[in-house]
Formats: sequence, C-alpha cells, structure tokens
Amino acid sequence: MGRFLLFAAPRRPALVSGLVVLAVLAGAGGAWAQDTDLGGLIRDLSSTLGGTEPGSDTGASLSGRLIQLFALITVLSIAPGLLVVTTSFTRFVIVFSMLRSALGLNQTPPNMVLNAMALFMTFFVMQPVFDDAWQSGLRPLMQNAITEEQAMMNIAEPFRAFMFVNTRDKDIALFQDIAGEAEPDVVPDAAEGVSWRVMVPAFMISELRRAFTIGFLLYLPFIAIDLIVASVLMSAGMMMLPPVIVSLPFKVIFFVLIDGWYMLAGSLMQSYLTVTGGG
Repeated sequence: MGRFLLFAAPRRPALVSGLVVLAVLAGAGGAWAQDTDLGGLIRDLSSTLGGTEPGSDTGASLSGRLIQLFALITVLSIAPGLLVVTTSFTRFVIVFSMLRSALGLNQTPPNMVLNAMALFMTFFVMQPVFDDAWQSGLRPLMQNAITEEQAMMNIAEPFRAFMFVNTRDKDIALFQDIAGEAEPDVVPDAAEGVSWRVMVPAFMISELRRAFTIGFLLYLPFIAIDLIVASVLMSAGMMMLPPVIVSLPFKVIFFVLIDGWYMLAGSLMQSYLTVTGGG
C-alpha cells in the first residue's frame, strides 16, 4: 500500500493541474460564447465583403455570387460523371474491357492504360464539339459578351446535338413516352426538341447497346479459337491440360497479325457522327 502511494503521489499534482487548466479554459470559452455574437460576427463579415449593410442590393449580389461559386464547384466535382454520360467514353471503355476478357488477359493491358486510351480517343472524337462549346459559349463569356446563363446554354447545346445524332429514335421515344413529354413514337427532328431529362438516359442506353454489340462481334473469333484448341486437345487425349493456356498465345498472335488495335480504334472513332457549327 505504501509503495502504491509512493508512485501515485507524484502524478496527483499533474492531474490536479490539468483539471484546473481545463476548468479555466471551459470558463473562458463559456464567457467568450456569451459575450460574442457569432451570428453578428458573420453578418459583419458579410457586410464588409459586400461593402454595405446586410439586406442591401450589394449584399444580395454577394449572395448571388456565392451561390454561383457553389454551383461551379458542384459542377466541377461531377465533371468526371458528366464526361462519362455525355461523351463517347462509355462505348470506348466497355469495348476495351470486353476485348481484354475475350483475349483471356486478366490485367493486360492494365485498367490505367485502357482508361487513358479511351479518354484520349474521347477527346479526339469530341474535339469538334469542344470547339463549338468554346466558340459559342466560353470565349464570349470570358470577353463579357454574354451572361453566365447564356454561356451555359451555348456550351451545353453542342453536346446535346452530338448526343441526339448518336442516339436511336427508339430510345428517345421510350423516355419521352415515360416522361409524358410527347406523343408515343414521335421523335423531334432537332435536338432542341428533346429535354436533357430524356436525352441523357436515352444516349446512355444507346451507347451501352452499341458497345455490347461490338463486344459480341469481338468475342466470336476468339471463341472459335478456344473451340478449335479444345477439340484438338481432346482428340490428342490431353484432357488434363486447360485449353485456355494453349489458346491464349494463339489469340494474342492472331490479334496482332490482323493489326487489331488499328482496326478497332479506327472503327470505334468512325462509328460516331459529329455535328459541328452548332448544327
């Protein structure tokens, strides 16, 4: 017992001192909270930034600017998602992934390489659309020739025109019918007649359908190679040898000999119809 007190005694002053300090800080914090109006401090800061009293026109303008800044940050945060749903990136990355599966290669090429290739091919295909958006929307906005609302509309229209010409009428009619925006099986002749609510999902399912169609056609020759190799191994009585091990090099050399990357990349990029000049 005496030994316990001997070791506990030196720690007791430090503990008491710590409690005293916490009590002082708590009391000071409570006093500061009572004496200071945090809401008033924020209002004073807002009025200082606005250069006038709260509730004035300048304060309202400042609030509008803050809302615009928040909207801009929100758009930038969802930019990768917008890139996927409004451009050709979806078709490219799905076809490349299915090609890798058809070849029987699990991690070659790696995901980073496939995504980068799909991204730069997307930039190549979408270059006319980006040019139209820059010429009609972003450049006039930087020159203070149009307002932010007009700039947003001018920037978005080339993308809507691109999606419209690359979306099946059947898909557009489906979502228009569900949304009740048009009569059944009636598709507008121009992109302006299709709302974004209808255009984006219709474009996405059209891209998925085309990507899976291309992927199916890619699978056929490689499946034929697998069947031939499996038949030869069974005929030779080598049933314990997995056919995938033998067919993999044949599939790779076949894809190289026909210059598959050249044919696939060219066919994918040429499969898009690009509208330029705001048309």
